[in-house]
Amino acid sequence: MTDSQQVPVIDCAGDSFTIGYQHGSRLAPRLRSFLDDSLCRLNRVLPAQVTLSGLRPEIAAYRNATTSALPDLAEEVRGLAEGARITTEEAWLLQIRRELMGYRRVPTGGDCTTYSRVETATHPTLLAQTVDLNGDLDDHIAVLRIRHHDSARQVLLLSFGGLLGYLGINSDGLAIGLNLVLGGDWQPGVPPYLAIRHLLDTCATASQAVDRLRTLPLAGSRSLTIVDPHDSRCLEALNNDIRLVTHGDSVHTNHFLHPDFADHDELNIFARNSSARRLDTCTAALDVLPSTAAIADHFDLLCRPPIRIPDHGDIQRERTVAAVVLIPDRRRLHLRPGDPFHTETLTFAL
Repeated sequence: MTDSQQVPVIDCAGDSFTIGYQHGSRLAPRLRSFLDDSLCRLNRVLPAQVTLSGLRPEIAAYRNATTSALPDLAEEVRGLAEGARITTEEAWLLQIRRELMGYRRVPTGGDCTTYSRVETATHPTLLAQTVDLNGDLDDHIAVLRIRHHDSARQVLLLSFGGLLGYLGINSDGLAIGLNLVLGGDWQPGVPPYLAIRHLLDTCATASQAVDRLRTLPLAGSRSLTIVDPHDSRCLEALNNDIRLVTHGDSVHTNHFLHPDFADHDELNIFARNSSARRLDTCTAALDVLPSTAAIADHFDLLCRPPIRIPDHGDIQRERTVAAVVLIPDRRRLHLRPGDPFHTETLTFAL
């Protein structure tokens, strides 16, 4: 494990259990500290206190649904627990933390701005986004490089607090970003973060990833932007139903854009206004950003108000805890950890 600007970089290789074990063992003190911090900070952002024993039925339901659909990742969670010397329940809690928060118990004010640009004669396909989360999670960022023993495919992931998946890119040049959208009934199923990891593990193209995503019993609602060196697709998922929003260049924030889902949007009016402002600002900025723009230019765009959400000193409110620019053709993940306005760019490659 190396450390750059407080971001651990963990190389994991082997079978699923071994990959999880290596991840857990190398972050063991951090994960134990996170779990001991008001139950991975859930009790600092939720309006009512929760306990591990009280969450046990929900944890079991998500665990069973994910194990049935994605047994390899369930085995990796088991390895994570062994390596970090935490219980299997605690390891699953780390995977489903956001799903347990739901959206009715925690009002959302902002949560990521994502855009993609498809290749031109002068520039490769690109996927960029802010990562806006509550819970002050920038102190639990990690980058994982993963190689399965039975596949030549490698995966490069941005992770938070023991998550096996969040966003990332694989050695085929498939890259996936995400946005929170709120609606429907959040029921036990495969958490979107683990779904993204599965797609990066198993798919080579955006088309393959979309087809595979439709077969998964997804929990919660999300928007995913899925790109490869030659393609870009933005999707929305609601009640395990999926709609294609755009095929090609895209911008997405936190309200539903597909007309089939728009009437089911549960984002509160203040967050909706913020989401619309960020969407309009990002769209306008991209309209005048040349295709030859450098990586630094894209980070400058992601740092513009209101796209970048500053720290207001309230752990319950979302703020920008990272920004990323992914280049599928180059298999690179460019990261600014923490507030991207104040940090330098780190580059990771496969």
